[in-house]
Amino acid sequence: MQRREFVMLLGAAAAWPLAARAQQPERMRRIGVLMSVAADDSEGQARLRAFVQGLQELGWTDGRNVRIDTRWAAGDVDRFRKYAEELVALGSDVILASGGAAAGALLQATRAVPIVFTQTPDPVGAGYVASLAQPGGNATGFTNLEPTMPGKWLELLKEIAPRVARVAMLFNPATASYFDLYLKPFQAAASSFGVKAIAAPVHDRSDLEAVIAAHAREPNGGLIVMPDTFLIAHRAEVTSLAARYRRPAVYPYRLFTKVGGLLSYGNDSVDNYRRAAGYADRILKGEKPADLPVQAPTKFELVINLKTAKALGVTVPSTLVDRADEVIE
Repeated sequence: MQRREFVMLLGAAAAWPLAARAQQPERMRRIGVLMSVAADDSEGQARLRAFVQGLQELGWTDGRNVRIDTRWAAGDVDRFRKYAEELVALGSDVILASGGAAAGALLQATRAVPIVFTQTPDPVGAGYVASLAQPGGNATGFTNLEPTMPGKWLELLKEIAPRVARVAMLFNPATASYFDLYLKPFQAAASSFGVKAIAAPVHDRSDLEAVIAAHAREPNGGLIVMPDTFLIAHRAEVTSLAARYRRPAVYPYRLFTKVGGLLSYGNDSVDNYRRAAGYADRILKGEKPADLPVQAPTKFELVINLKTAKALGVTVPSTLVDRADEVIE
């Protein structure tokens, strides 16, 4: 073999590994998603859709360069634990936690896999992060807590039902371990609105009617529903019971008014999931949750259900209707 041919052959052989590497498909990344509601929940589907669409806009397509594994806990504490362990075992590169209960279960399962949480009221108090500005561990994300919210809910309840004198705040301590963050400001603000503040914990689905019925035995009562995975999962029962016992109620999210709740005011939860896609993208590209600050909500919405107001005999002030982001008729 002539020298020139030998050199060319060596050069071609050296190029083979490079060419082979260049032709290898992009490594499939894995994103776990732990949703707090059931798989057939329309709001849960909308939140997941916003997250997936956000990923697509950033170049991540399910089945092409990323695999998305979704688990639906349906507000069940045992399912949160089980599915958290499953998603970690699958080798997820990052996991989306839908709410505080999901984040807590995932952080019990791993302190290594990056976690992006949404709709989590008190990540510092719960021990999920060291601080909002510098999370410091394997989790970061988006809160839904605005400290003045309990006072705003009371204000709206009195505006829509001025005769209300006793207001119960509904929550499940197991899925809303942060309840004091809402309960204490609620109790502190009650006197300025001339109402008696009542804590109304429920522990399972069977408690819902008993607690609401007991509160309804006295006149001029109203309800405030705390942001709570359990109550979101059972929102149809909560709103129907409030209607049956003729209790004017204020809810934390529009998903309650969509199924018959009177009025809701809170952050746009779907927007939080869209924003979470940006953090997942940054983590997949090499950034660490420890360096990504926890972000507060930026969009809030007021929704009024006039059909429910009419059924309750409540006259909604025109000034309140004018302020609403959405009116259901």
